[in-house]
Amino acid sequence: MSSDSSVLKTLYVEKIVPELKKTQGYKNIHDVPKLTKVVINSGVSATKDKQFLEDAIKDIGAITGQKPVVTKARISVSNFKLREGMPVGVKVTLRGEKMWEFLYRFINLALPAIRDFRGVASKLDGNGNYNIGVADHTIFPEISGDAKNIALGMDVTLVTSAKSDDEGRELLRLIGVPFRKNSSEEQAA
Repeated sequence: MSSDSSVLKTLYVEKIVPELKKTQGYKNIHDVPKLTKVVINSGVSATKDKQFLEDAIKDIGAITGQKPVVTKARISVSNFKLREGMPVGVKVTLRGEKMWEFLYRFINLALPAIRDFRGVASKLDGNGNYNIGVADHTIFPEISGDAKNIALGMDVTLVTSAKSDDEGRELLRLIGVPFRKNSSEEQAA
């Protein structure tokens, strides 16, 4: 793995954990919320050709450094021409060093590459986890935008051990997730 992964993990261990213990009042280091996994999910149209699915597998694999799992339809839906067992997407679950490396590249390289990027929304899911939708996968440096004719969207889910949205938001803010300021915060600043 590259040294990028150790940068974010080292930041978490040396700076973020003590900061959270001080500001949130955690007595035990095991109470401090941590990032447990990152899940990347991309839906692929089941009615498109087989090459589209293979391109999605190759691209998501290049972005994450791990081979994706093909997800299949659980039920048939005739309105969508979908049959049970047809491939409908790809997903990857990252943990450990690969998780830290992906998150570093996602926050510092991919998100700033989005046109007119002003930050991400600060709404979490109610359990301290965060979902980010990416409309075009060519924001990642591993994908060359001119060679592809597909724009693959994906969902990036950051799963934390936080017990509330406030704990999760604070953890992600300290890790470096660029939350956008609310209009009321911008007026006060």
